[in-house]
This record gives sequence, C-alpha cells and structure tokens, in this order.
Amino acid sequence: MRHVSLSLKSLSVLALVAVFLLLGACGSAGKGTGTTNGEAAGSGNGTAANTPDAGNAADGENAADAANPPEGDVPDTLNYGYIGLNDLNLPTGAEGWGFHTGLIQEELKKYGITKVNLIGFPNGPDQTESLISGRLDFGSLGDTPAILARSNGAKTRLITQAATDSIGYLIGKKNGPKTVQDLAGKTIAIQKGSFMHRYVVGLLEQAGVKNYKLVHMLRPDGEAALARGEVDAMTNNGVYALKQIEQGYAHIDDASTHPDLVGTSATVVSEAYLKKFPDFPKVWNEIRLKALEDLKKHEDEYYKLAAEIQKTTPELFKQVSPVANIKDTPFTDDGVKLLDGTKNFLVQQKLATKDFDVNEWILRDGQ
Repeated sequence: MRHVSLSLKSLSVLALVAVFLLLGACGSAGKGTGTTNGEAAGSGNGTAANTPDAGNAADGENAADAANPPEGDVPDTLNYGYIGLNDLNLPTGAEGWGFHTGLIQEELKKYGITKVNLIGFPNGPDQTESLISGRLDFGSLGDTPAILARSNGAKTRLITQAATDSIGYLIGKKNGPKTVQDLAGKTIAIQKGSFMHRYVVGLLEQAGVKNYKLVHMLRPDGEAALARGEVDAMTNNGVYALKQIEQGYAHIDDASTHPDLVGTSATVVSEAYLKKFPDFPKVWNEIRLKALEDLKKHEDEYYKLAAEIQKTTPELFKQVSPVANIKDTPFTDDGVKLLDGTKNFLVQQKLATKDFDVNEWILRDGQ
C-alpha cells in the first residue's frame, strides 16, 4: 500500500487533499468492516438497502444513470451515501434504524420515491467524489471532508448535523510514545481528509509538536501497521479506539478534552437533486425525526443492530454512541459554531483551498 507523507510545513501534500477531492472518480466496489460517521476514504458497495420495501439490489451508479426527469419532478430512485462499509449495508443512528425498519422507505413513497439505494464508503473524500460525479443524491459524513469538498467547489448544501460530538483518539503503539510531546519526530497514521485528521493536526499544533510525519492509511491498515510497529501512533475513533486501549495500546489523547477539536457530522445534498426535489431538506428532516422517535421506543433493539453493524457489543457501542447524543433538530447553535471553527482551521492551515460562509452553505427548512 502506498503511503502519503504529510506535515504542516508541506504544502504539496495539502494540495493533494484538494486534488483528491476534485478527481470526481467513483471508488471501486467492496465490503469491509463498519465505521462510525465521520470516518475518512474509500469506495461504496453500491447495493440497495437490505430492508423492507427497499427494492431490488442495484448499483448506485446505474441508478444515477437512469432517465433524468424534467426539473421539478422527483425521481423514483434515491441514492444515499453513508460512512461505514458493513455486511448489513446500513449506517447507524436514526438513519440506519429508519432504513432497517423500512420506515424511511415507506415515508419516501409518499413523494414518489419507490426505491432507495444505500451506498457505503470507508471515508468521506470518496463519498464526496461520488456526490460530485452524480452517483449520489445526498449523503451523511464527517464535517471535515464535507467542508473540504465545498471549499473546492462542490455544489452541495448542508441540511442536517445529526451529531456534534465525534471524538477522535490518538493511539500509540505498545512500548511507544505515551504523551503528545513524545510524538516529535514520530510517524502517525491518519485517515486523510477525515475529522480525525483535523483533530490530530490541531492537537499537535496546540502542543507545539513539530517534525512529525503523517501517513494516510485506512483504519484496518493503520491498526495493522501499529501492531507491527511500522508507525508510532494512529488516529482512531469509537469502538475501534476503545478496543485498542483494551488490548494494551497507549491512549495518548482524545478530543473529549479539546472541545474545539471535536468533530460533527454533516448530511449534504447535491444542488442538482434539489432542482428535482426542492422540498427535500424539509421532507428528509421530518422523516428522520420520525425514525428517531421510533428508535427511542426500541433502544435495546437499536443497540443490538448497531453492534452488529460495527461488529462489537451493544454495551460498547452504547458507551461511545448513546442514543441521547443523536440530535432531534437539524441544527443547533453549538453545532454550527463547531462547524465554523473547523472550517476556519482548515482554511488557516491551507487544508481547505477557499474560504466560504458556513451559514450560506446551510439550507434550513423553508429556505
């Protein structure tokens, strides 16, 4: 696997992030282990939702190539991207519960949408590529890749922040670095373009640590490289980070003690789809709220489902992603503030190539 070296002093690699997001090429198909919202890069599995009334399995790209209806007419097929390749082909959260039960599919039928394709991605940059290329109509991902795509000209609108407490972890190898300061001159595996990438760069800057090396690895590759001692530390999140800590890897730091470095989620829709379905933001948020209300009536079942998606236990999933953390409103003042802070940081560090107004990106119900 080819590793890409990064540092704050290397603008050439920062430019790579922009190029990566603008390639517009669809990722290759494949399955993998589940990940939580906001994780970073890869390609979708392109299959229809394995849920009641989801329709026959179909490749997301084929669905996007279907007949293009006149402006204002709602297409009968909806292509949704999420972060986390898994055997069930489902996200977690209210969205995953709603697709699992068929509630979302039934509600969408009221608007002429008879088929929903769920397409999983191992990270945000690949999802934004598919959104830009027209393979997806909308999707949920971490704030950092969504911001980077918008900064590079992606024609998207932000319609929901389903979570505002995505915690990145910095995990060290066994018998390796124990503190942030120990990382000077060390190699750290990151998921390029993810909220964890933003977290670790901000953390090291705040700590005054320099001369480190960042290499891009997806989570499974990073975990394997850390176990072999090929990297000194890696970023991780959720149940995967807790598993590493239980296995004896060093818990160097996490974003829970750095409120300004916490990540948020972002649900974005393409402007092209909005032309076909202008009321979609309002419709989606109302349906999502119904799914959340139903989830809260079946929390034990939800935790079992989420644990199966992420190949963990209900108890561990509940510890890192409690139902209480799922937002029941599209936006909060604190969430938008975090989003704006992340955008400003990415622009300052030249990870984002162009500044923009977050409030103009947001499309609230009724706008």
